[in-house]
Amino acid sequence: MYAGKGKEKHSLLPTLGLFTTIAIVVGAVIGSGIFKKPALMASQLGSPEWLIAVWVIAGVITLFGALTNAEIAGMITETGGQYIFFKEIYGDWTAYFYGWAILAVIQTGSIASITYIFSEYTQYFFALPRLPQGIEQGFIIHIPFIGNIFPLENFGVKSLTIFVILFLSGVNYAGVMLGGRVTSFFTSAKVIAILILVILGFAIGNGSFENFWKDSPTLNMTGMGLFAGLTAAVSGAFWAYDGWNNITYIAGEVKKPQRNIPLALIIGTSIVIVVYVLINLAYLYILPVEKMAGSTLVASDVARTVLGSVGGGFVAAAVMISTFGTSNGTIMVSARVYYAMSHKGMLYPIFGNVHPKYRTPGNALILQAVWSSLLVLSGTFDILTDMLIFVSWIFYGLGAFGVFVLRKKMPDRHRPYKVIGYPVIPAIFVIFATAFVIFTLINDIENYVAGKVQIINSLFGILLVGIGIPFYIYFKRKYKNDNQNNNN
Repeated sequence: MYAGKGKEKHSLLPTLGLFTTIAIVVGAVIGSGIFKKPALMASQLGSPEWLIAVWVIAGVITLFGALTNAEIAGMITETGGQYIFFKEIYGDWTAYFYGWAILAVIQTGSIASITYIFSEYTQYFFALPRLPQGIEQGFIIHIPFIGNIFPLENFGVKSLTIFVILFLSGVNYAGVMLGGRVTSFFTSAKVIAILILVILGFAIGNGSFENFWKDSPTLNMTGMGLFAGLTAAVSGAFWAYDGWNNITYIAGEVKKPQRNIPLALIIGTSIVIVVYVLINLAYLYILPVEKMAGSTLVASDVARTVLGSVGGGFVAAAVMISTFGTSNGTIMVSARVYYAMSHKGMLYPIFGNVHPKYRTPGNALILQAVWSSLLVLSGTFDILTDMLIFVSWIFYGLGAFGVFVLRKKMPDRHRPYKVIGYPVIPAIFVIFATAFVIFTLINDIENYVAGKVQIINSLFGILLVGIGIPFYIYFKRKYKNDNQNNNN
C-alpha cells in the first residue's frame, strides 16, 4: 500500500498565506545571480541600453511563463507542482523524468550550489579551516566524462555548507509554518538590502546619468557579435530569474491555492523584475558599462564606491542573507516533489510519509538533505547543474505547452485563473523556450568542436536524465504489481 492510497493517517496541511507564498516565489528567484551576473553581461553586450533591455526582456518572458503556469497551478492544486502537472498532461513517463531530474541534480544541485556560495561569503567575516594540501589533493575520485574530484578540497567551506543544509532541512522538518517564516524573513531582508544599495547609490553615489546611454568604446558589439552577446546575456539573465515555478511544488500547503498561487506567481515575478532593473540602473549610475564589464563582482565595487571600506562587508552580508533564504525556500518546496512521486508509486513509499506531529514530508526532506550533502562533497554540483539547465528549459517549454493540451483535454475543468492573452502569451513562451534549447545545443556543439569544452553539456544532461530509465521501469512494475496484489 502506497502512502496516500487510503490508509494515510496524516496529510500535509494548508497553512501558508498569500504573503508567505509571494515570499517563496521571490526568495526562490533572488539568490546570488544579481550580484554576479551583471558584470559578465556588460562584457558580453558593451551597451547599457542593451543591458537593461535584456533584463527587461528576460523578465517579461519569465512573467509570460509564470502567467501560463498560473492557469495550470490554479486548476491542479495538489502538492508536487510540475510533477503532478506533467502527469496530468503527458502521463507517467514525462512526469517521472521531470521528478528524477529534480531529485538527481536540478534542485539538489541548486541547494548544494546556493548554500556553497553562502559558505564562501562567510569567509569575508570568519576564516574557515582547510586541510593540508597533501590531504586535500591526496584523496581523489574519478568520475567518467567529468574528471577527477577532490571531496576534501575546501573542507571548511564544504563542512559549513553541509551543516547549513542539514540545519535548514531540520527547520523545514519541524513544520512548514516555521520554514515559511524563515523564507518570509530572509526574502524581506534581501529585498530591503538591495533597495538600500539602490537608494544609497543614487543618493550619495556621485554617479552620472550619462552612463545609461554611453556605450563602451572597446566593447562595441555589432552584427553577429551582438547576436552572440545577446544570446549569452539572455542565458545569464534567465539563470538569475530561475526558480519562479518552485511555489507550485508546495501547492497542497497553501491556503486558497486556486487564488493565492496564481497571484503569488504574478506578483512575485513582477517584484523580481522591478528589483533586478532597479539594481542594474544603480550599478550603471555608479559605473560606466565598460567598468562594469571589468568588474569581478560589480555589487562590491558599487558598494565600495558608495559606502567606502564597509561596502565589501555590506555586499558579503547581502549575498549571505540572499543565499541563505534561497536555500531555505528551495529545500522547503523541492522535497514535496519526491513526496508526490512516492504517492504516485514512482518512488519508495517511505518518502511519501508525513510526520505525525509536524505534518511535513520528513523522510523526503532527509533524502534531499543527504543527496545534496553528497553533491557538496563531490564538488560537481555546478558542473551538473550547468548540464541540466538545458533539460530544465525543455521542461519549461513542455509545461507551458501543457496549457494548450489541457484546454483540449479538459475543456470543462474549472479554471479559477485563465492566462491573459491566450493563446499568444503561452505560444510566445513555448517558442522562446524551444529557441533557447536549440541555440543552447548549437552553442554547446560549436564549443565542443572548437575544443573549448571536453563534453557537450546539453547532450550529457539528457544522458543524466536517461540514467533514470531503469528506475522508472522498476517502480512502474512495482506499482503495477502492488496494485494487483491489493485488488486481490
